[in-house]
Amino acid sequence: MIRVLIAEDQVMVAGALAALLGNHADIDVVGTAYDGNEALTAVRTLKPDVLLTDIEMPGLSGLELAAAVRLEPVAPRVVILTTFARRGYLRRALDAGVVGYVLKDAPSSHLADAIRRVHAGHRVIDGELAADAWGEADPLSDRERQVLRLAGGGRRGADIAAELRLSEGTVRNYLSEAINKTGGRNRVDAARIARDKGWL
Repeated sequence: MIRVLIAEDQVMVAGALAALLGNHADIDVVGTAYDGNEALTAVRTLKPDVLLTDIEMPGLSGLELAAAVRLEPVAPRVVILTTFARRGYLRRALDAGVVGYVLKDAPSSHLADAIRRVHAGHRVIDGELAADAWGEADPLSDRERQVLRLAGGGRRGADIAAELRLSEGTVRNYLSEAINKTGGRNRVDAARIARDKGWL
């Protein structure tokens, strides 16, 4: 049996995935988590063979979760299931140790097959998307990405500084760097560009 943990913040989607995978005799869905922090705790307690995770979730994103899981003594193999066919996301996923990247519009049979293949030690990534991933590199540092994500969501500099325990001047510097690197006109435009390229 392949023990699978699902990390998906949309309850209906998580339930549908669990039901879909539960139809396969060799796959056992051992748990469902609805945000990244909950998923990391579940990985530690349930010790799944495969972690199936979305990218955008509250708390830790799927990519941050994959990077954190990689440091665990007993780490599951991570498959990203997403709507985002963006090379920036895929490149960051590969850097985080993800071994599967499946799009949500793929046939349902493809998902179960991808889980079987990564469990067997293979990597499962769409060939065209994988080739495209090594085009334009992500120029943002992790801290610039974090600050830009909050700024793009409408947070003020002082609020970002308080949340990340930084000075307001440091936040301004990170935003300035992020704007320069993305070529954006301002913080909102920079966040839009970065999101479109899969850098956020």
